[in-house]
Amino acid sequence: MSRDPHPLRQAIGWGVGLLLAWVAIRLAAPRVLRRFFRVARVPAGATPAAVGLHAEDVIIPGPRGRRLRAWFIPAGETGRQPAALVLHGWTGNASLMLPIASPLRAAGLHVLLLDARCHGRSDDDDLSSMPSFADDAEHALAWLRTDPRVDPDRVVLVGHSVGAGACLLVASRDARIAAVVSISSMADPAAYMRRAMRRQGVPKIATRFVLREIERAIGHRFTEFAPIVTISRLRAPVLLIHGAADPIVPLCEAKALHRVAPPGTDLLVVPEADHSAVDRFLAGAPAVTDFLRHALAQSTNPTHRAGPAAP
Repeated sequence: MSRDPHPLRQAIGWGVGLLLAWVAIRLAAPRVLRRFFRVARVPAGATPAAVGLHAEDVIIPGPRGRRLRAWFIPAGETGRQPAALVLHGWTGNASLMLPIASPLRAAGLHVLLLDARCHGRSDDDDLSSMPSFADDAEHALAWLRTDPRVDPDRVVLVGHSVGAGACLLVASRDARIAAVVSISSMADPAAYMRRAMRRQGVPKIATRFVLREIERAIGHRFTEFAPIVTISRLRAPVLLIHGAADPIVPLCEAKALHRVAPPGTDLLVVPEADHSAVDRFLAGAPAVTDFLRHALAQSTNPTHRAGPAAP
């Protein structure tokens, strides 16, 4: 007596249906994630002139033919002077980083306030991520080093939040960076997203799938750009600044970065600062000025850094 083929056909049908559903999810995931990573553009606010600073409005050729907009604020001294490349955080823009410009200029640095792609006045793109912030910073860095007013071997990076992580990534790839000031950087973006999805009740298996698809969408593994990894490769001096009242990236993340950072890295905790109010970090401006002056004095000695450490 032959077995009824109906259950077998049913199983095959379920299998084909699940396979088609998986293929549909895989095809749709990149488009969904690209929409998720599109930044709600915050219009530029105050200009340097509004805070009493003279600035040049510049356009920098960026990745994929995009134009990057920036303000270049010259230092007071003539001749080749050190410079600071300043990079905002997620959904931020150069205007929000203006409070940092005056202390940097007072320390004798030119200041370049950059808008990353999809932010401020810069061109739009498919998506934005920490690696794309770093790519934009590297294009701005190349532009900055060609300016005859800038000493190309005395450029420091100053970043906030995602911009801080991007600055650490750039410095891990560029041995000529003189110093990095990291404000409110997270330690591990993948762990940060896992915690966020756990709070929303997302199952672990779905979390793993989402993280893999994010890596596919941005074209990089988290372990390639996570600050907890890149900071350990640096030879340049690093100053970590973090707000004790940060509800988004808790202080323990800065402490984790400090534990694996190169020798000589300082951690400055600002008691009443949260995550986004950049002006509250000005309480630590004297420490930043002292740190940069010391780091730039070291950078005049060609033996002070031997290049990034091996991964």
